[in-house]
Amino acid sequence: MKTLFELLTGNPYPGRGIMLGRTADGKALIAYFIMGRSVNSQNRVFTLKDGGIITEAFDPSKMVDPSLIIYAPVRVFDAETTIVTNGDQTDTIFDALAAGKTFGDALRTRTYEPDPPNFTPRISGLLRVKNGRMAYRLSILKSGTNESALRCFYEYPEPQPGEGRFISTYVTDGNPLPSFAGEPTPVSLGGEDIDAFTASLWEALDADNRVSLFTREIDLQTGETQTRIMNKHG
Repeated sequence: MKTLFELLTGNPYPGRGIMLGRTADGKALIAYFIMGRSVNSQNRVFTLKDGGIITEAFDPSKMVDPSLIIYAPVRVFDAETTIVTNGDQTDTIFDALAAGKTFGDALRTRTYEPDPPNFTPRISGLLRVKNGRMAYRLSILKSGTNESALRCFYEYPEPQPGEGRFISTYVTDGNPLPSFAGEPTPVSLGGEDIDAFTASLWEALDADNRVSLFTREIDLQTGETQTRIMNKHG
């Protein structure tokens, strides 16, 4: 099993990526990053808001089309539940939970992004921490045969210490961009602290295309969180 750093090093463009897992010392760990090839996509920063984050334009004068690049990637639903996605489906999931519905209920109302020819997948994660235990779910909504919607869901009710799962929008660079394929990739999580993890992950992302990175560590016993953000701009 590779580390997340080994998995990403040398890959010019995995797009946007989510990693959820449990560290070797038993903490919940979240990582979310965005990359960009165009000026519009690169003109973004992560900003903390209401316990989660939003994407904002670094230079508003350069913003062309905010529809698929300005959203809330991370929202905290309650003391136990964190949502992380690559688009405005974060809000869809949040609203569904508030209405007593589920992660799956929410995402069955959504599909992949309307950006031909790439038809970028929507990737989503839900992490729950309660009474010293954790569980998480991941999903990918992608284009299938004749542009039909494929909705895939993965559940990890008892994640092992030192292991996470990673999913991204793309396999690598290309034209059109090849969508992520298969199940979320297992990755090894070592014993490094959140600062070392964040720095190593940022370094692993392609320097020309990386834009922003969010990481969060949650103590399973106390619920205490530590959050780090890295932005290419600002």
